[in-house]
Formats: sequence, structure tokens, C-alpha cells
Amino acid sequence: MSIRPFRDIKRRKTKVINVGNVKIGGNNPISVQSMTNTLTTDVKATIKQINDIAEEGADIVRVSCPDEASTSALKEIIKHVSIPVVADIHFHYKRAIEAAENGASCLRINPGNIGDESKIHEVLKAARNNDCSIRIGVNAGSLEKDILEEFKEPCPEALVQSAKRNIKILEDKDFFNFKISVKSSDVFLSIAAYRKLSEVTDYPLHLGITEAGSFVSGSIKSSIGLGSLLMDGIGDTIRISLSDNPTQEVKIGNEILKSLNLRNRGVKIISCPSCARQAFKVIDTVKILEEKLAHIKTPITLSIIGCVVNGPGEAAMTDIGITGGGRGNNMLYLSGVQNEKVLTEDIINKVVSEVEKKVSELEN
Repeated sequence: MSIRPFRDIKRRKTKVINVGNVKIGGNNPISVQSMTNTLTTDVKATIKQINDIAEEGADIVRVSCPDEASTSALKEIIKHVSIPVVADIHFHYKRAIEAAENGASCLRINPGNIGDESKIHEVLKAARNNDCSIRIGVNAGSLEKDILEEFKEPCPEALVQSAKRNIKILEDKDFFNFKISVKSSDVFLSIAAYRKLSEVTDYPLHLGITEAGSFVSGSIKSSIGLGSLLMDGIGDTIRISLSDNPTQEVKIGNEILKSLNLRNRGVKIISCPSCARQAFKVIDTVKILEEKLAHIKTPITLSIIGCVVNGPGEAAMTDIGITGGGRGNNMLYLSGVQNEKVLTEDIINKVVSEVEKKVSELEN
């Protein structure tokens, strides 16, 4: 059982590209990405972090490749991870070639920063030969000098002009397996740039508010920026840029998509805020349940409401629900129907048991 969305989001139609075994664009699911913060040359640590990121629900991961030792490490890293790896390349065209040859599924570059035409041709040749896509990564903090001189400052028009210039570089070489981003740390600038870009190209768009900040502030900025665009049907893949553990980026990314009914993964908890009407400690209960149910991948809706004011209504729209009652007697709902009374001290174990039972039913 799930809550019927008040509004279905009509996604903008884009071309479909491949990032390894993940299809981006078209009607394919919006993918969630993150980036490692380990040294890529530390193969063991990078493999562990990528697998942690994948376990949290990421579809794609990016790693930094500033030198030859890093691109060389890709060959071993890719053997031990389950999601496609994007190589983050800046300026040096040979790093891009090495990354493609060592198994990267995608190269994050700005073609205009690679150098002269012959170097770009070599990069695109390596990408073609190794079935490697490209992300054109335009950033407000690193716009081309002549574009900055023309527009005086980073603005939506400047970011879009940079994107169009880089698109043309690839198209002139008959290379079309790419996606584009136009990121800024400013929410309004990012939203405006992506909206303008979506009007002039049908290549898939990678969304992000770059350098968004710490966990709380960055999550809020990203939710506002990406949420606004996603509700307009713009965006084919996302990354939440946080000064935090990369797994937190994945968690927030998936929560944004779940909130917009664009993706369903794991337990979606509806719970009430702090309130004197609560018959049990809702906040503590939800924290414990989030931890105990974090391993669940199957979509399940769960309502944890501390009183009978809103509880029955919310429980009627979720797979499993708990509504607080008097004297420690709380009501368990299954598929919106009252099932049995549950003592407060038994809520955690009972809910976990019912979720696992529901998952087993759905999977079988």
C-alpha cells in the first residue's frame, strides 16, 4: 500500500546514454551518484568506500584521477566494485585516456579545458574504443575566461553558453554519448541555469548544487534546488554535494527522490514531530527503527504516529502503522486495517517483525 501522489511528475524527454550498465535519460530511473573522498591510489580504502556507497543505494560513483598513479589504480578498483565508476579528470588529456583504457565507465571533463583539438580527438577516441561515456561538467567557479569577460560574473546565461560550447566540441567529433551539468553553489543560479539548458538541449542532465555545505545546510540547499528542478521534470541523475561521509550524500539523494515519488527504495517512514499528545517516544522510536530497518531495499511505507488525532488516517495509507493509545496500548495497522494492540515496550520489535514479514511476502 502506498499514498497516491497528488501530482505525477512528467519528466522531460532526453536522449538515453549508458554509464556502464546504468542507463541515463529517457524513461530510465533517475540515478543517484556520489564521489569518494579517499585517495584513489589507496586501492583498498577506495574499494571499501565505493562498496559502502553502493550498499547505501548509489547507482554510480565518481573517483578523482589527478595523476597517472590514480588512473592506474582504477584497473584493480573496478574488479572489486559493483557500480560503474566515473573518472574525475581536469586539464590533462592523458589522464582521461588512461582512465578510459583502465575501465572507467564515464569521464567527467570539460572538453574546453583539455587543450587543442588533437588532444580532444584522442580522448574521444579512447572513450569510443572503451565504451566510455562523458559528463560535461560546467561549474560557476571555473568558467572559461572569455565567457567571464563577456558576462562579467557567473550567471545562468554564462553557464549555458559554456555548456553549449562544450556540447559543440563533442558533436563536431560525432560523439553523442554524454550528459551535462551546470553546477553552482548558489541555489537560484543553479536552478535558472538548468532550466535554460533544458530548453536548448535534450541530452541527459546531471543535477547538483556544488559545494552545498555541511550535512544539514547542504541537504536543505540541495533539496530546494534539486527538488524544484525535479518537480519540473528536469534531471536524469543527481548528486548531493556534502561536506560529510559520501554515504550521507546517497541517503539524502534517495530521500529526495522518494519524497517526490520518483524512486522507491527501502522503508519510507511517516512520523509525527514532537508533541505533548504522544503516547510513546516517537522521536526515539523512529531513530531506532531507521537504524534497524536500514538494510531493507524493498519499498515499504510505515507510519509512526504518537496519538489518535492523525494516526488512523496516516495508518490507512501505509503498509504498516502504529498509532499511540492510552495506558501504553497502541494500535498496529496492517494494510490500513486495525490488527492488534501493542504495548509501548514492544513497538520496536513488533514493527521490525512486521516489516520483515511484509518484505518476505513482496519478494516471494
